[in-house]
Amino acid sequence: MTLTRPLSKSLRALAALVAAAGLVIAATTLPTATASAAGKTAGCGKAAATGDYTVASGGLTRTYRLHVPDNYKATKTYPLILVFHGRGKTGAQTEAFSDLSKLDAVVAYPNGVLGDEAKQAWQGAPYSAKGVDDVKFTADLLDQLEDSYCVDTRAVYATGKSNGAAFTGILACQLADRFAAIAPVAGAFYLEGKRCAPGRPVPVLDIHGTGDTTIPYGGDGERDLPDVQTWVRDWTVRNHCDQDPRVSQQGDDVLKYTYKGCDADVVHVAVTDGGHTWPGSDATSGPGYVTQTFEAHELIGKFFKEHRR
Repeated sequence: MTLTRPLSKSLRALAALVAAAGLVIAATTLPTATASAAGKTAGCGKAAATGDYTVASGGLTRTYRLHVPDNYKATKTYPLILVFHGRGKTGAQTEAFSDLSKLDAVVAYPNGVLGDEAKQAWQGAPYSAKGVDDVKFTADLLDQLEDSYCVDTRAVYATGKSNGAAFTGILACQLADRFAAIAPVAGAFYLEGKRCAPGRPVPVLDIHGTGDTTIPYGGDGERDLPDVQTWVRDWTVRNHCDQDPRVSQQGDDVLKYTYKGCDADVVHVAVTDGGHTWPGSDATSGPGYVTQTFEAHELIGKFFKEHRR
C-alpha cells in the first residue's frame, strides 16, 4: 500500500423499530468500535492515517481516498464504508458533499476508471470502461483495507450516488458475503440482463428524488433504466418481504416505504420533486431540488448501524 499524501421474529421487530424511527436522527455514529476478537482483521494494531492511497487490481493501479476517525484506535474494530462516486465525479468530490466522513467509521472513496467521454465510471453502465472488473477491484480493495486497518468484517457497507449507487446493487448481488448492507442514492440502475442471486439476503436502503431528470424516478426505457420502485420491489422479492409496504410521510416532501416480514430489511425513501442530489447537502451534489428534511449521511449511518452480517 502506497501513501501518496496524508491527509424469523427478531428481524420483524427490528423492521418495526426502523419504521417507527422516521427520518429525524440524532446520532451519526455507527456500531461502537469494539475490541472483540470476532470480526477482527489483520490490520488491527497497525497505524492508520487519512490520505490518498493506491491498490493494484486487474493489471491497473487504482486509487482511493481514505478517512479514518480522529479518535481512531488501532486496537479496536471499526465499521468500514465504501462510497462510490457518480459518473464523471471523484471520490474526493463525493466525500465533500456527502458528509459520510462524519460517521464513526473507516470510510473509503475509490475512484472509477475512465470510460466513455473520458469520464470515470463504474461497471454496469453502458458508458463504463470496457473490460474493467470493478467487482474484483472492490474485493481487492476490501482485502487491502482489512489487512491495513482494524475493521469489523461483520460491519462492511457500500453506498454511493448515481452510477456509483447502482454499482452497490451489483456488489450486493455478487459480493453478498462481504457486505452487511447497501444504501444507494439516486441510483442509475441500468438493466444488465444478468440474474441477481446473492448468497444471502442483503438489507437495502434506497433514496431517490421523484423529480430527478438525470435518472428519472419513473425509469427511461430508451436507456434501459427501470423505474425506481420496480428496482426496489425486486429486492423485496429477493428478501422475501410482504409486498405491501408501510408508507409514512416525513416532513412536507418525503415518503418512506418500509417493507415488512423481510429476511433482510428493505426501505425506500422518495423525495417529492427531489433532483439528482444528495439529501441534506448543497447544490454541488447534483442538479435539481435538494431536500433538507433529512441528511442522507445520518439516515444511512443509522441504517448501517442496525444491520450487521
